[in-house]
Amino acid sequence: MRKLRIIAHISLDGVIQHDAADGFAHGDWTTPYRSPAGLAAVVEAQGAPFELLLGRRTYDAWASYWPTAGDSAVAKGLNAATKHVATHRPESLDWGPVEHLGPDVLAGIHRLKATAGPDLIVWGSTTLTCVLLGEGLVDEVILLVYPVLLGQGKRFFSAEADPRALALVSTQVTPTGVLLNRYRYLGALRT
Repeated sequence: MRKLRIIAHISLDGVIQHDAADGFAHGDWTTPYRSPAGLAAVVEAQGAPFELLLGRRTYDAWASYWPTAGDSAVAKGLNAATKHVATHRPESLDWGPVEHLGPDVLAGIHRLKATAGPDLIVWGSTTLTCVLLGEGLVDEVILLVYPVLLGQGKRFFSAEADPRALALVSTQVTPTGVLLNRYRYLGALRT
């Protein structure tokens, strides 16, 4: 059975949005904090090999960027990974290798997790992230926490979602103050 990891760049106040869509004024807020040590930590967190599990918007955004992003370890890994995409338009998936999850996304994810193969990684895809956490399909959450407060933007976890419990597995800090926190998913929060 495959493991599923969510990896996200996140501000101290929970924002994971990076693009200027929907009038977001703080695109590229992670750029000043990038470092070779941070890059190495991300590559290590992804593992090798891995496959991607993406929502359609994230897939489209990445398909327009990563194929021409150069020869970095991150670009090589993302371009080589099989992308499993939640979409109703599978005929327009052209950044491969790629597969769609089928008309029932949750059934497709259950089926995919039950197969042998590399771990699955979710980057971005906020709608998919909430569904995966709510359904208990996540094994690990890796948050790259940046020392910034953004005040607005898409959040890691929807305000309407049920509370969830995580257990800290490890933490490391980059030279620019970014924390890479690994959490094991425990399930519903018990009060």
